[in-house]
Parts: sequence; structure tokens; C-alpha cells
Amino acid sequence: MRKLLMAVLGGLALTVQAQAQGTGDYPTRPIRFILISAAGSGGDTLGRLLADKMAPLIKGTFVLDNKPGASGAIAASDIARAAPDGYTIGIGGATTHVLLPASNPKLSYDSVKDFAPIGQVGTASILLIATNDFPASNVKELVALSKKSPGSVQYASWGVGSTGHFCGELLNLRTQAHMSHIPYKSVVQIQTDMLGGHIKLAYVDMASGSPMVKAGKVKAITACTSRSPSLPDVASYDDEGIDFAGKRMGALRWALYAPAATPKPIVDKLSAALKQVVEMPDVKARLLDLGITSAYVGGDELRSMTAADIESWKQIAKAANITNE
Repeated sequence: MRKLLMAVLGGLALTVQAQAQGTGDYPTRPIRFILISAAGSGGDTLGRLLADKMAPLIKGTFVLDNKPGASGAIAASDIARAAPDGYTIGIGGATTHVLLPASNPKLSYDSVKDFAPIGQVGTASILLIATNDFPASNVKELVALSKKSPGSVQYASWGVGSTGHFCGELLNLRTQAHMSHIPYKSVVQIQTDMLGGHIKLAYVDMASGSPMVKAGKVKAITACTSRSPSLPDVASYDDEGIDFAGKRMGALRWALYAPAATPKPIVDKLSAALKQVVEMPDVKARLLDLGITSAYVGGDELRSMTAADIESWKQIAKAANITNE
């Protein structure tokens, strides 16, 4: 028995030593970087920016893999199921890690337990945009328009349970508006149909919508939830008093994740690189162009914030009957 115990302990020691050495050499091959957005979207642009800036800091390379669909659940599931060896990471946000869990108790992943958070990139509002000929230009006019003929005003988002969907139903709840939801697969499809005149009103991520507004292709109605430095003249939900019954709503964020059980030294190395990138002046400026306010938050704090935000947004899911099972 003593010999067996010593053999087991010796094997464990060798395993730990091998893992430590492997971590020190990390990375030794390309890292798969999963993106929740379609190519050409704001989320895709963000992912490529982070990959380009982080690669030299960790002395590695990233292979980008776009996995749009199901409001980001497809990509998040892939991240959660990947081998926890540091060679698969991905970008996520409020939809994948807060709103889908708040609206779908049968989600294929647990956004707290199944991930090792690398860190928050920043916060960003969701933008409600409309075609230039849409007869409303602000929240007051939109609500009045929707009440004239309940159900006639339709808004698009990138899927049931997406951040855009929650923002639309929150507006309905707090203002008694009567808008109906049209789910799309991706923001890119929304942009194409809006520019083609097939839809008139849509929620999109700020990174995708802000350039369209600045180019005069569409107009901005409001920002959910906070006023964005990218479009400082556009009034927000906060300005309109649209919140959790007087309580400021949890931030809508972008963040990087690895699968749970990824070795801590690897997560720490990626986290340190992300923090350094997010604090670069040129990256901060580029993030603002995408409607994102850089705000690094470490993994442990991010995990706690995520758990708290899920509970808050469950209130809206229940009140608006948002289910994504």
C-alpha cells in the first residue's frame, strides 16, 4: 500500500510539473478565438482588434472563428465545451452571459460555472436605429406612434433573448409602448434589410450602428441603457427614466472567456495581456469609435457581476414573458 501511495504521489508530482512547464511555454500553437458575431459586424471588428493587439504580447497567434446565430449561444456553447487547455477562448457579452441565462433555464451552458472569465473589455450601449423616413425620431414620438395602432410598429433584433430584444421589451414595459419583435440571425442581416428598406426600426450593437448614424444612412432613436460617448447627443434609457424601478441597470458589456478549468497561469497571462491592450491609448480611441467605453475588469470580479446581473434581468424576462427555450 505504501509503495502504491508513493507511486500515485510521484505520478501526480510529474503531472503537475509537466503542466507547469507547459504553462510556461504557452502558447506553443495557434489559439482558436471564437467570435459570437458574423464577419463584418461590430463584434467581429472588436474581436479582430483584440486578437491583433494581444498576439504579440503573449507571443502567439490567434485563428478567428465566427460562430453567429442563436443570439450568441452557439459560440458560447463552443467555448464552454472546448478543452480547457488555453487553446480556445472567445468573446462574449451581455446577451451570451446574462440575458440568455435570464431567459432560458434550459440553456446548454452555465454562464458562471462553465467559463473562466479572462476579463471585461468594456461597456457599450445598444442603439435603436430607424430609417431616415421613419415617422418618429425619439422615444416620446415612438411610443405615441406605437399606441396609435398597437402591434403595427415592429422592431428587429439579432434574436430572441438577445440584448436588443430585452431592450425592446423593456421599452414596452416601462412606457406601455406596443411594439412587436422580429428576430434576425445577425446584426449584419439587420443592416442589409434596413438599408434595403425591408425593415424600418431595429436594435443593433453600438459598434455596428454608430458608423451608420454618423454616415447619415439611418437615424438614432435612443441608446439602451446609457448615453454613449460615441453618440453623445442621442438620449438614453437612463435619460428617459427607463430602468429597474428606479435602480440603475447592470452594464451591457463585452468580455473574453476561456472554458472552465483552464489552468489559472494561462488565464492570468491572457488577462494581463487583455488589460494591457484595453489601456492602450490607440485601442481606447478605436473602442470609442465602436461605441465601447474601455473598462477592464478582472475575472473574479466579472464572475460575481455576471451572477448578480442575471438575477436582475430575470425580472424583465418574467415581466415581458421573454423565453428562449
